[in-house]
Amino acid sequence: MINRLLGMIYILMRKGTVTAAELAERFEVSVRTIYRDMDTLSAAGIPIYAKKGKNGGICLIEQFVLDKMLLTKDEQQEILSGLVSLRETKAQDGENILQKLGEFFRTDPVDWLAIDLSDWSGSRAQLYENIKNAILTRRLVQFDYYGKNGQMSRRTVEPVKLLFKEYTWYLKAFCREKEDWRIFKLFRMKRLMILEETFLPRTECVCQEQETQGSGSQTDAGMTVVDVRIDKKEAYRVYDHFEEEEIEMLPNGDFMVHFHVSMDDWGYGVLLGFGPSAEVLAPEEVRQEMKRRIQQMAEWYF
Repeated sequence: MINRLLGMIYILMRKGTVTAAELAERFEVSVRTIYRDMDTLSAAGIPIYAKKGKNGGICLIEQFVLDKMLLTKDEQQEILSGLVSLRETKAQDGENILQKLGEFFRTDPVDWLAIDLSDWSGSRAQLYENIKNAILTRRLVQFDYYGKNGQMSRRTVEPVKLLFKEYTWYLKAFCREKEDWRIFKLFRMKRLMILEETFLPRTECVCQEQETQGSGSQTDAGMTVVDVRIDKKEAYRVYDHFEEEEIEMLPNGDFMVHFHVSMDDWGYGVLLGFGPSAEVLAPEEVRQEMKRRIQQMAEWYF
């Protein structure tokens, strides 16, 4: 009954006037029950009444709605748009909240965002869901983690935030083993379990991904600026991987890219992914490391 009463209020807030027959059909009850519900709401202090005539029906006193409208229309739409994104993360009751606020504001949310946290195969969907639940309930998680050297270690962490950066998902967490903040790459996390133990929130700090330590000529931000020439036939990939301000068009149509990256296995993987279409020109240490990796690859095939 409570859900029906609340539902009636939300509908009236949105539509203004609704006939008893429409409400009865919506809630699958009799018209007589709807009128009894009106009496109940009125006794509870809700200014509900029935008006007769051609456009008659059940409605709320307009001022009751206006008293709740402390936000502008633009602000209301911003809230609803935010809830659309919340719904896309599969937040509990997100759809229900979105519907109620939409009815309250008398407007429909703009469905502007679609987020799929899983991979194309769908195999990682449960991983994201488990981490999200652990963050919301402040429960410890435990998992096997592969560092950049390929060694696996068992970690117990206090999860705080999911991050998406540079095509990759990460987990920001306080690591119990290291007694410090760490950022873990989700693809390297295996056999994750949510523990029963809970934790109190800590003061967050700015931290770098624990296993990513670049080499070479570093900028102040800890990144290497790599100059790489890329064949013009790779234009679509160039604009997929690099920012416009990093790209210089050469007279022959090829690209000179000034690539800002932490030169770990991921950075070298991006460069090697262009195959013979790309040549690293500077810095010299990155060029030599590319040469070493290419020679090692050649030994596997020849």
